[in-house]
Amino acid sequence: MKDISVQELISSKEFIPVDVRAPIEHNDSAIPGSVNIPLFTDEERQEIGTIFKRSGEEAAKWRAMEIVSPKLPHLLGEIKDLKKTGAEPVIHCWRGGMRSRSVASFLEYAGIPALRLEGGYKAYREYILEKIPQLLPEKAIVLHGMTGTGKTDILQALQEKGYPVVDLEKMANHRGSIFGMIGKGEAHNQKTFDALLFDRLNEIKGSTYFIIEAESKRIGRAAQPEVMLQKKLNGIHYLVKSSIPERVERIYNEYVQPFIGQGWFEEEVTEKVTKLIRRINHEISPSLAIALEEKNYKDLIEILLVHYYDPRYNHALLEYKGPFTEIDADDPDVIKNIEKVIQKTLSGSTAV
Repeated sequence: MKDISVQELISSKEFIPVDVRAPIEHNDSAIPGSVNIPLFTDEERQEIGTIFKRSGEEAAKWRAMEIVSPKLPHLLGEIKDLKKTGAEPVIHCWRGGMRSRSVASFLEYAGIPALRLEGGYKAYREYILEKIPQLLPEKAIVLHGMTGTGKTDILQALQEKGYPVVDLEKMANHRGSIFGMIGKGEAHNQKTFDALLFDRLNEIKGSTYFIIEAESKRIGRAAQPEVMLQKKLNGIHYLVKSSIPERVERIYNEYVQPFIGQGWFEEEVTEKVTKLIRRINHEISPSLAIALEEKNYKDLIEILLVHYYDPRYNHALLEYKGPFTEIDADDPDVIKNIEKVIQKTLSGSTAV
């Protein structure tokens, strides 16, 4: 068997990481693009761990052998099939220990040349955390704007056109607000966020700038690295503006329309609005309660924008110094307009 380094794995497209850890471990922390072919199920892993604590290493290894033996033909067959895709499987576990070594040995015995990731997932994580600050381009172009101004739509359109966009909300799988999880499933944890951030920064390597939204440090379950926050503060700032009716419509179409009539949606909105009512201006609490009871979601959105989100955003905007270039999100040519602004920014700034 041959060990390869994390750098070798990342720098070549011929490899495909094969994670032989239990599904619960893979779901918690995975190398993007990796395939989970577990040696043990979550329950089997727990059983072996319990035996190890109660009866020692020898008993745990024996039980592991009993569990794995019947699975070997299928498990090795799955890994062998990956080779048919043209990619070279690279076996890994948590830190390049017994599980990956065992699978690689079984592959060798079966006549299948085996590659193993040196240091396992632990080495991968240490590597990306070291590299993320080094990969960040020098200058940040930062999109500011109140809730519902369409900043995410602008970022997505720019990324499709090849601009060096870093979509932090997508990496966090969270929109960064109390309603940020509606229709999103589970937010990504820090390990997944960091892995996706590293991948994107690696993709735009060589760019002198990157484009981000002015997110707060924490987005859902993940936090931005300090170096990115500093670049954001010292960046070039654009302020995306839009009318209240347009903002209400955008939010309604994204957060409400796809989920109307689904019981979980009404329960979740009720729970979150009830929490907000406790901390919001009491003069408008009755209006919020009525809009919620009547399921008048457009009124509900407008009340929250005017009396809760906008005042908070205006306060947050005070931490940024320097000029803001305004972008009209309601203009049908908003993407063309912002492209012109970006080009003017780049040609007019020696720092970018």
